[in-house]
Amino acid sequence: MLYTLRQIVQEVSAAGNLEEALAIIVTRVKEAMQVDVCSVYLASDDDGDYVLMATDGLNPDSVGQARLAIGEGIVGLVGELQEPVNLEAASKHPRFRYFPEMGEEPYEAFLGVPVIHYRKVMGVLVVQQTNDRVFDKDEVAFLVTVAAQLAGAIAEVSTGSTINRLLEERTQSNTFIRGQRGAPGVAIGTVSLASVSSDLLAVPDRDNSDAAAEEKLFRSAVAEVREALAENRERMAAALPPDAQAVFDAYMMLLDEGSLIKDTVRRIHEGQWAPAALRDTVLAQSRVFEQMRDRYLRARAEDIRGIGRRILACLQAEAQVQREYPDNCILVGEEVSVARIAEVPVEKLAGIVCLKGSVYSHTAVLARALGVPAVMGVGSLPLEHLEAAAMVVDGHRGRVFIRPSPTIVDEFRRLVEQDEALAEKLAELRELPAETSDGHRMRLYANTGFYSDIAPALAQGAEGIGLYRTEFTFMVRESFPGEDVQYDIYRRVLEAIAPNPVTMRTLDIGGDKPLSYFPIEEDNPFLGWRGIRVTLDHPEIFLTQLRALLRAGAGLDNLRIMLPMVTTVGEVDESLGLIDRAWRELDEKGEAPSKRPPVGAMIEVPSGIYMAGILARRLDFIAVGTNDLTQYLLAVDRNNPRVADLYDPLHPAVIQAVHQVVSRVVAEDCPITVCGEMAGNPGGALLLLGMGVESVSASGPVIPRIKWVIRSFSQARAAALLEGALKLEDAGQVHALVDSALREAGLGELLAED
Repeated sequence: MLYTLRQIVQEVSAAGNLEEALAIIVTRVKEAMQVDVCSVYLASDDDGDYVLMATDGLNPDSVGQARLAIGEGIVGLVGELQEPVNLEAASKHPRFRYFPEMGEEPYEAFLGVPVIHYRKVMGVLVVQQTNDRVFDKDEVAFLVTVAAQLAGAIAEVSTGSTINRLLEERTQSNTFIRGQRGAPGVAIGTVSLASVSSDLLAVPDRDNSDAAAEEKLFRSAVAEVREALAENRERMAAALPPDAQAVFDAYMMLLDEGSLIKDTVRRIHEGQWAPAALRDTVLAQSRVFEQMRDRYLRARAEDIRGIGRRILACLQAEAQVQREYPDNCILVGEEVSVARIAEVPVEKLAGIVCLKGSVYSHTAVLARALGVPAVMGVGSLPLEHLEAAAMVVDGHRGRVFIRPSPTIVDEFRRLVEQDEALAEKLAELRELPAETSDGHRMRLYANTGFYSDIAPALAQGAEGIGLYRTEFTFMVRESFPGEDVQYDIYRRVLEAIAPNPVTMRTLDIGGDKPLSYFPIEEDNPFLGWRGIRVTLDHPEIFLTQLRALLRAGAGLDNLRIMLPMVTTVGEVDESLGLIDRAWRELDEKGEAPSKRPPVGAMIEVPSGIYMAGILARRLDFIAVGTNDLTQYLLAVDRNNPRVADLYDPLHPAVIQAVHQVVSRVVAEDCPITVCGEMAGNPGGALLLLGMGVESVSASGPVIPRIKWVIRSFSQARAAALLEGALKLEDAGQVHALVDSALREAGLGELLAED
C-alpha cells in the first residue's frame, strides 16, 4: 500500500489541472482498494456545497451536477464530523440522500473520509461497493492516509487551476494568492512581466575553437552589463535615499573579478563556449546558496541568476528593445532583479510581485526603500497569461489579487486613500515626541541590519537604532571580515546616527543564520550552537569584532553593545571580560575610546525571564527580543506555514513573560527596551506602555504608528488595559481588548493592516 500511495501522490502532484488530478485519484484508489466506486466531492468556493467532481463507477454525466448542501446526505455528514463514516447499508442511514441520476442505488457499502488542508475541509473522498459489508480497519486507514497525503496536492493544483481559468477566460474574481510581505502598502495596477530575454537552462553545450576569443566576448558582455547597471543607478539617484543606492553595489560586486567571473573564464579555457560556461557557473553558484538554511543567504541565488541572465543576453547579442511600461505598473516575475526594477520609470512603478524570493532579498530591500508595495514568494503562477492583467498587490498582508472584481478594486482604492490620509496625518507627528497625555515619554528606535535602511528610518522619526544586526556584515561575505573592514562599516553607521544611540548586537549566527564559510550542522539548530555560545567558543572571532566596535565608537559616544541569546550569568561575565580585554588591547595602541560603552543583553529564551533581575545588576541595559522569545515560549516556528498561525506576540503567556522581565529589570533600576513584533504592533506597544517600558525598537515604517498610539493614551489608561490583559486566557481576547481600546481612542485606522 505504501508504494501505491507514493505513486498516487506523485501522479497527482504532476497533474496539469484539477480535473486531471481528481481523475487520477479516483482511478488509482479504486484499483488499489478493489472497490466498485471511488468518488471525490469538493466543497464549492461559492456556497460551501459538496459537488461531485470526479468518479469512477457512478454515472459520469453527474460530475459537476450532483450537489449536496452543507450537512446534507452522508457525504455532508463526513464533512460535518470531520472523521470517517463506515457503513454496510448506506441506504438505511437516516442521512442517506438518493440521486437517481448518479446510478448509486446498488452500492450499499460506503466509506467516506474528509479531505482536510490546514483545518479546512476541502472535500470528501468516498469508496462504495455493491455487497453489504463494513470496510476493515486497514482499508479505513489507507483511505484516511490517501486523503491526508493528497490534501496539500489537491489544494495546490486547485489553486493553480483556478488561476489559469481566471486568466484564460479573462474573468474577474475575489480570489487571492498568498505570499510573504516584502514591502508594505497597496498597489492597484497593470502587470508588466519582468521578461527574461535569455534562458540559461536553454543554452546548449558547444565546444569553442578559440578560448581567447570566447573570453573576450564574455568580458565584453560583463562590461556592458556593468555599464548599464551604473547608468540605472545614476538615473535612480534622485528617487532613492542616498544610502539605499547601496543595493546596487551588491550587483556590481558580482561583476568584479570574483568567483562568477573567474569560474566562467576557467570553464571557457576548459573548452566550453562562453554561454555554456556562464550557464554552468551560474547554476552551480546559485545551487550552493539555495541549499543554505538562512533565508537571507538563499536570497543571494536570485542575484546570481539575475546577473547571469543579463550577461547571457549580451552574449547572444539580443537587441534590448526599449519597453513601454504602463502607468501604475506592477512588475511581476519569477525573480525580479534590482536591475529590472531600475529600468521602470520611478513614477510608473506601483508594485512588485515575485514568484520566488523572500523578505531578505535585495528586491524587497529596494522596494521598501522606494516605498513600493511588494509581495514575495507567491509560488507558481502562469506567467504566460499575466501580461497586461489587472492586479492588486496587498503588501500589508502578503496577498495578490489577479483580475480582481470591481468590488475588490473599490475596497482597495478605499484602503489606498486611507493609507495616504493616514500618512499625511502621521507626518504631522514627525517632530513631536512619543509622549503620553500624562507626560510619560517613550523612546522609539529602529531595527536594521543594512546601512541603506538608516536614512528611511530617520525620516520616519526614529530616535536611534535599537537593534543593528551585525551578522549581516558577515553573511554577505565569503570569509570572516577583518577588523578594519568591520570598523569601516560600524563607523559609517554610528556617524550616520550620531549623536543618537546605536545598539549593535554582536555576531548572532546559528539557527536560521549560518555562514556559508562556517557551516554549523545540527539536528536541532534553534536549540543548538548559536548566538553568544558561538562567539564565546571562538574568542578570536569575538575579540576582532569587539575591537572593531570599540574603535568605531571612539569620539562619538553613541555606541551600545548588546549580547545575543544570553542564557546564563557565566556567559555575561565571560563576555564582559572579553570586552575589557579588547579595550585594554586598544588602549595600549592609543586607539581605545575614552570610556567603555554601555553593555546589555537580549532576553530571548525562557531562562532569561527568571534571570532578568540578576543580569540587570551586571549590565547597563536589558533588551527583550520578543520574536525569538515568542517562538520559544509557544514552541512555534513562525517560518513553518503549518504552525505559523499559532505564533502570536499577544499570546497571554508572552504578555505575562515580558511583564515579569520588565518588572524585574525596573526593580534593579536598569534601563529596558523591547524589540520585535510586539513592539511594532499597535496593541502590543500599548501594553508595553502599560508596563512602564521607556523605549521600543521596531522596523522603520511602523514607528509613526506607534508614536500615534503613545500620544493618544495616558500611561495610567495603558496600565489599566495591561491589568485587564493579564487576566485573559486567550490571544483572541487580548486582541479584542486592545483593538477596542484603539478604536475608542480614534485609532481604528491602525487596525486596517492587522
